[in-house]
Amino acid sequence: MPRPASMALTPRAAVILLVVGLAVGGFVGMLRAPSEGETVEAAARAESAGDDGPTTDPAAGVTDGDAGAAGEAPTDPDEGTAAATPPPTPVPHPGPPSEERLLERVTTIGGDIAPKSVVVSPTGVAFAQNMMYRHTVTAYDRDHELLATIPDTVRPTDFGLPGPDAELRGSPVEAAFSPDGAHGYVSNYRMHGPGYERGGTDVCSPDDGYDDSLVYRVDVERLEIDEVLPVGAVPKFLAVTPDGATLLVTNWCSYDLSVIDTATGTERARLDIGPYPRGIAVTSDAATAYVAVMGGSEIVAVDLADLTTRTLAGIGRGPRHLVLGPEDRYLYATLNHEGVVARMDLETGEVVRVATGEAPRSMDLAADGGALYVVNYRSDTVSKVTTADMAVAQTLEVAERPIGISYDPVTAEVWVAHYSGVLTVLADR
Repeated sequence: MPRPASMALTPRAAVILLVVGLAVGGFVGMLRAPSEGETVEAAARAESAGDDGPTTDPAAGVTDGDAGAAGEAPTDPDEGTAAATPPPTPVPHPGPPSEERLLERVTTIGGDIAPKSVVVSPTGVAFAQNMMYRHTVTAYDRDHELLATIPDTVRPTDFGLPGPDAELRGSPVEAAFSPDGAHGYVSNYRMHGPGYERGGTDVCSPDDGYDDSLVYRVDVERLEIDEVLPVGAVPKFLAVTPDGATLLVTNWCSYDLSVIDTATGTERARLDIGPYPRGIAVTSDAATAYVAVMGGSEIVAVDLADLTTRTLAGIGRGPRHLVLGPEDRYLYATLNHEGVVARMDLETGEVVRVATGEAPRSMDLAADGGALYVVNYRSDTVSKVTTADMAVAQTLEVAERPIGISYDPVTAEVWVAHYSGVLTVLADR
C-alpha cells in the first residue's frame, strides 16, 4: 500500500467529514478553433487568457495571460475503483423543475485559495484546485466549511514510480470523482522538482518536448493522496466513466487523451486527439467519450471499447467545456472565442447556440437536465440557460474572473470558482 502524502486535518474537520459521510454517503451525483485567418497559437492565447496558468498570482490582479508514457502505479487489489454494481441514484433537492427556479446568492468563501476549478463529489465534498499559486486542493462540506487543505507535494517513489527519490510539487487544475464518491482525481498542470525542468505552457505542441505530468488520486474519506498516475504534458480536464472503470485525461500540450484503468492504475492507451484537447463528456452507458478540441472547431468521439475515434464537425470555434444531457441525445459545449453555448443534437447534427457573456469557460447541468449554469470569465457573471429553448433565463453578477462551476443535485447549490481568490455558492431553488 503506498504511503499517502501528509496533510493537515483538524479534529473539528474530521467530525464534520464523518457527519457528512453518514448523512449522504449513499448518494451519487450527476455525471457531471481559431477563427478564420487566426493561427492555432493565437487560439491558444485566447484560451490562456484566464484559463490555466497566469505568470503571476491571479488573486493579485492578473486578468489576462497564462503561463502560458506511463509507469505502473501499484494499488491494493482490493481497492480498485471500478464499481461492481451501479451506484444508487442521488435524491435531487425537492422543488419545481430547474427551469422554473431562480438563482440567489448563499455565501462567499475566502481564505488562502486561488481556485481554478471547483467540483462537488457525489457525497457532497467540494474540491477546489488552487494551481501553482497555493499548491493545494481545499476540501469543503455541504455547510461550506473547510474540511482540509491538501498539499500537492508527493514523493513518486513512495507510490512505486521510477525517478529521483525526492519531493515534487504539482499545480492542481481540475478534478473528477469516482461514481461512488470514494476517490477524487486531480490533474496537475505541471510538476515542480527534480526531473521536471521543462514545464509546459498554454501555447505549445508535442514537438516542444514539454514534461509529462501526474494525476493524483485522493481518498475522499481521509482527504489524502493515495495514488499517483503518470499522464501526458499539461493535463487539464478529467472524467471518470459512469461505471467507474476508466479515467480519461486530456493532455493539452501533447494533444492527446490518457485512458487509464482505475482498478490497476495503468494507462491503457494515449490517443491522438488534436490541438489543445480540453473538455470531456461520457455517455451514461460508458460506451462513448466526447472530447473538445479547443484548438479547432470539432469534437472527437472515442469508442471506449475499441478506442477508435471519429470527428463531429459543426459545433463552432474553440469548444472548451462539454456536458451531456440526461438521455445522451444533446451535447452542450461552451465556445470560449464566440461567447456562446452550443447544443448539438447527436441524432440529427443540428446545432443551436445562445450568447451568454464574454468568454464562457465552464458549465454544469441541473439534475433534471432543464438548465445549464455557465460562468462568463470576462463578464464576471453566471448565466442560467434553459435547455428546452436554449435561452438565457437569468444572469447574475458575481465576483471577478469566474472560471469553474459545479452543481450539487442534493442541495440544488451551484459552486463557482473565481481566479480572483474566492468561491461563490449560489442556490437554485
